[in-house]
Amino acid sequence: MTANLSSQSSALRRFTLMVSGEDTLDSGLNQNAPPSGLPQERFLLGDQLPIAPVLLLGQSDLTVNPNEVIACLQPVHLHATRDHLILMAQSQIDLTAEESASLFGVVLPFIEEDFGHKVIFQGQRDWFIPAGPFANLATHSVDQAHGRNIDWWMPRDKSEIGIAKLWRKLQNEIQMLWHIDPVNEERAQRGYPSINSLWISGIGKLVDMHTPDLLRNVGQIYGEHPLLVGLAKYLGISHQREMDLSKLVNGFAWVDQPKNAWDGLKNAMLNQDLDELEIIDFPKGKVRHRIFTAKDLHKKSWAFWKKSEPLTWKEIVSS
Repeated sequence: MTANLSSQSSALRRFTLMVSGEDTLDSGLNQNAPPSGLPQERFLLGDQLPIAPVLLLGQSDLTVNPNEVIACLQPVHLHATRDHLILMAQSQIDLTAEESASLFGVVLPFIEEDFGHKVIFQGQRDWFIPAGPFANLATHSVDQAHGRNIDWWMPRDKSEIGIAKLWRKLQNEIQMLWHIDPVNEERAQRGYPSINSLWISGIGKLVDMHTPDLLRNVGQIYGEHPLLVGLAKYLGISHQREMDLSKLVNGFAWVDQPKNAWDGLKNAMLNQDLDELEIIDFPKGKVRHRIFTAKDLHKKSWAFWKKSEPLTWKEIVSS
């Protein structure tokens, strides 16, 4: 196995698998604020994290102005515990397109007045608008903040004091409107969590995106994460949600359950359909590249006369 290599020779048939990581706090960094972005978000998009315009690119057929600062607004549920609020993941709230459209109509005039712009695109889970006065907010994606006490993950001022306060004012107005909305009454009757707040994140512009060099050699992107759709469109690379084991060469995948893909990738290596498998992960929040060949996939044993077993996914990720 070769570690920390990411350059790819055109003569080698390589597949790259990226595994999600968690954010971590490094000693010596400012611990009065949460880390900026998940490691996989920073790896794919760069430190400026222009998540909103990339999502917009993937969800619409609009021509996205690369120099326009765009924000993503997401209807969410904040779960109340005894002493704090926890942000639920969007996958947990089962928001329908009809509910989203109804809630959107109620708050649209307030959003456009405070942002000073018209909403660009309204999707089922994500709404997009030029960031206007909120362009300099420090924000965190729902992917990063969900399941956590929101006190530490709420938007913060960066260069201009008072912008976060303006956002909280708008957010509070929206929360009061949705609290009495018939959509939430109906959701409560069905036992679903209320849509009781609006989350802002991903503020940025396409021109600030910095993609990893390895994607220059990729011809196919696999994975269900919404970021991948916009990223593939931006780079002019084909994208599909499910992996096609017959089209692995020069492919890149970021999938929810990488262990489910391991057997297919391992067999492709052992059957010599691939020369190399690159695995990118983020131990302690730091990017790590490892390149495996077929001979690296077998367990090392002192009993050399016995046939060695291939490594399991658990053994791969724990090494």
